[in-house]
Amino acid sequence: MQEVLQNTESRMKKTIESTAAKLSHIQTGRATTALLDQVTINYYGNKTPLNQVGTITTPEPRQLVIQPWDKTLIKDIEKAIAQSDLGLATSNDGNLIRIQVPELTTERRVELTKLVKKLAEEGRVAIRNIRRDANDAIKKLDGAEATSGSRRSKGRGGDKKSGRSDADPVQKLTDTYVNKINDLAEAKEAELLET
Repeated sequence: MQEVLQNTESRMKKTIESTAAKLSHIQTGRATTALLDQVTINYYGNKTPLNQVGTITTPEPRQLVIQPWDKTLIKDIEKAIAQSDLGLATSNDGNLIRIQVPELTTERRVELTKLVKKLAEEGRVAIRNIRRDANDAIKKLDGAEATSGSRRSKGRGGDKKSGRSDADPVQKLTDTYVNKINDLAEAKEAELLET
């Protein structure tokens, strides 16, 4: 039983991490280095994240600066950013790449808010699926105990009761992690609505 709960919580934590990562990539009109996490360049034949070929900073609230460690990569970095679906324009001075993060229009904020809600719902569904798997595993454990002859004559009432009480910790975990996803989504929506 304890093993099922530990596995369930571990899977739920991974779902939270995944949802948080997806939400961090949504542009809010504020410069954040997480915007470029998904951008990779071809560096010596390998797909390499930008943060592994240079330093990325946010000197101003709406500006990102990339300082490549190898200046010959500037054109490749600009090309990778242009090909990403971020819609960011770059400029360079031969040493640094500057990106001005545009202010969000009301229309774009509404679209992004819908995306936040969609990603949050996907996270909640994943948490509920993990809950279902845990409850199924607990039922199998209860079934194995019942067939081992431990309380056959006492009957099914005890099994049902223990099944219900065993599901409570799973439901508590589910509620906790669904609330965490709700908090992440609310924080991201508040960020989007800031002007």
